[in-house]
Amino acid sequence: MALAEQPDDWTEPGAYPVAPGVHRIPLPLPADALRAVNVYAVDDPDGVVLIDSGWAMDETEKALADGLRYLGYDLHDVAHIAVTHAHADHYTQAMRLQSTFGTRVSLGRGERPSIERLIGGFSGFDDRQDQLRQYGAVELLKRLEEWSGQRHDKVDLPWARPDGWLDDGDEIALYDRTLDVIATPGHTQGHVVLRDGPAGLLFSGDHILPHITPSIGFEAVVAKTPLRSYLDSLRLVKDLPDTVMLPAHGAPAPSVHRRVDELLAHHEVRLAAAYREVQRGASTAFEVASALRWTRRERTLDELDLFNQMLAIVETGAHLDVLVLQGELTRTESDGLLTYLT
Repeated sequence: MALAEQPDDWTEPGAYPVAPGVHRIPLPLPADALRAVNVYAVDDPDGVVLIDSGWAMDETEKALADGLRYLGYDLHDVAHIAVTHAHADHYTQAMRLQSTFGTRVSLGRGERPSIERLIGGFSGFDDRQDQLRQYGAVELLKRLEEWSGQRHDKVDLPWARPDGWLDDGDEIALYDRTLDVIATPGHTQGHVVLRDGPAGLLFSGDHILPHITPSIGFEAVVAKTPLRSYLDSLRLVKDLPDTVMLPAHGAPAPSVHRRVDELLAHHEVRLAAAYREVQRGASTAFEVASALRWTRRERTLDELDLFNQMLAIVETGAHLDVLVLQGELTRTESDGLLTYLT
């Protein structure tokens, strides 16, 4: 299907048609390099359905209310929010609406361990610190504690359980369309995408983004092999008929397949680069990450902010572990430190 015209700046507030009965509402994020998150409003006689919800804060709620009002709805008209994954910029505004209006919220079942941990007051960094120690990033940890005390998610975000869990193969039946639930673990363990095959639409969440590669496995409960899961999930989507891509960050795009091919190729390049640095003598994820270049600007690890340094090292470890699974590297552990050899 043809994609409706979008504004030059995808973050511009408003409500933009992307397909008959489907509108994109960009919502602001707090000091986030991503700048905004897309919420998709799907018309239904029983009440508008949202795909994702935004970060729980007053500015986000106002932007969502303004976008819905343009479409003829109020916040209390939201009947159901289907959330692609349990990151704060997708999930916490749904919890706020659930508490205020009784809005029904559903989430991928694979997110349940992380949700339970977040409800229990999980700081968000204990396991990550252990992981960074294993990866040899000891110096980074000295700065992480100070930074973590200033991060945005120290705010009392409304983590709570959804009303229902989404399983792979479930269907969200609306009046004139059905959204198929497809489990796509990798970015998080419980990430799902929603597909309207007859309309040629894929609500891709953070699984497939148009301009950036999603972080891998950054969540409250750390996955064992998140990159392998992510690559398998990309191939799963590629095996389906092509559709329009409706991402959580960035402008919609006419082809899911085209972007999946680009992401798979990107990770092949990164796997080869990680292997090459081990061949050259790097033996920890920190050492490999320090040798690689990051972002489209080809920055060094030290040029990234602290949070993105952490993500870079964790992602490097994920690439090294895939190389171990493929039999190209060996991994040993001594005193809690993981080392990789060809």
